[in-house]
Amino acid sequence: MKEAVLAILKDIRSDVDFLGDAKLIDDGILESLDIVAIVGEFNEEFDIEISVEDLTPENFNSVDAMVDLITKAQG
Repeated sequence: MKEAVLAILKDIRSDVDFLGDAKLIDDGILESLDIVAIVGEFNEEFDIEISVEDLTPENFNSVDAMVDLITKAQG
């Protein structure tokens, strides 16, 4: 699943090193429009529904956090 998440992220923001140590939200790397695009792709790719309550910086600060969010959304 991590590879699929990385592919989606690279499609949306090819200029970002998603495997680095940066906190993607806290460090200002991803913006709100990026998150909207990412959530839409995750919902479609993984057949999930990410809720508004899940739109927190903690869930999008790293690739691992996003994988955890998807796993949780899959039930």
